[in-house]
This record gives sequence, structure tokens and C-alpha cells, in this order.
Amino acid sequence: MARNLEPKCKQCRREGEKLFLKGEKCFTDKCAIERRNYPPGQHGQKKGRLSDYGGQLREKQKIRKIYGILERQFRNIYKSADQQRGVTGDNLLQLLESRLDNVAFHMGFGSSRSEARQIVRHNCILVNGQRVNIPAYLVKAGDTIEIAKNAKEQLRIKSSIEAADRRNFPAWIEMNVKEMKGIFKSKPERSELPATINESLVVELYSK
Repeated sequence: MARNLEPKCKQCRREGEKLFLKGEKCFTDKCAIERRNYPPGQHGQKKGRLSDYGGQLREKQKIRKIYGILERQFRNIYKSADQQRGVTGDNLLQLLESRLDNVAFHMGFGSSRSEARQIVRHNCILVNGQRVNIPAYLVKAGDTIEIAKNAKEQLRIKSSIEAADRRNFPAWIEMNVKEMKGIFKSKPERSELPATINESLVVELYSK
């Protein structure tokens, strides 16, 4: 399976903001953005002006990196969003947020989306009592997601949930930290998602 093997901190520096790809390190002063807030490479500190197309492409790449999705997957998700009723950009973000690996990340089952994806792939997640090991599985409102019994003693999962609990969980998730179980109450509203994401640029890019 294809993967993006570029160092995660370089990805954040290229986008000029935290993408939260390195788990707890992103919340400390060791974060690369805190220390070197300019793009990587020998010409990184020479900021050039992006064209309209360049800005649209850069925004698409940023969203792909945040959610850890390859180009073909992202294009297919966009097509699904475009076919739904409502605002295409909002639909796109809601579909991305409804992916099982992303929901598991927000519930604290992994310190980053990549770690949450690995936990899903390793059969550590139950959805409504059934094992699901497909990171792209779309969680529906009211679904219960929990850690499988044989994985509840894993230290990395315990520490991730404790850290997420200290930062508070999103409003669209109801979490029982003690039982390592949560409910996906509903798809998040646009106002509940990061303002740094400009999904309208992606819509403009794919509308050409």
C-alpha cells in the first residue's frame, strides 16, 4: 500500500502551520513549527508569492496531509461530497471527519491520526460491538466505538486517551474514558472544525 514517507515535521513546516502529525510532540515547544517557522530546504526562508492555482493546490495538499489520505482517495471523497445535497466544502470535511481512523483519533485511541489508523488496522477497534479494521469506514451518527477487550491494556492507548481527556473531546463525541468507549453523536458542524482549513479553495480547484 502506498504511503507518504516524508518526515512529518517537514510536512507541517511546508504548510506553515501545525498539522498535528506527531502526537504529543505537537503540543510541546519541541514542535518544528515553534523552532523553525519557515518551509524546509535551502530556499525555505525566501517566501515567494503563490498564484491562485498554487494556493488552491497547496490547500488541497494540506487537507490531504492532515487526514493522511492519498490523492485518489481524496478525489473519490470529493466526488461523494459533490453528489450530496448541501454545501460541497462542508460535505467534504464531514466525510473526512466521519472516517473511523479520524474518529478514533478524536476519541484519544491514538496520539495522532496515523497511530489511530494503525490501531484500527490491528483489529483493536469495535464499532457497535463488531470488529472493524478499515480506516476509511464511515461512522454514522449514534455509532459506538470502543477499544477491543484484548487491547485495553496497551500502554500507548491508555496514555493517548488520558492526554486527549486533558485537552477535552470535541462536542460531537461523547466519551467514557474509564470504559474506553465513545459515541459519535453527529457529524460536526463547520463552525466546530478548524478555521485554518479553507475548503472553498479545494472546491474551486476541482471545479475547473
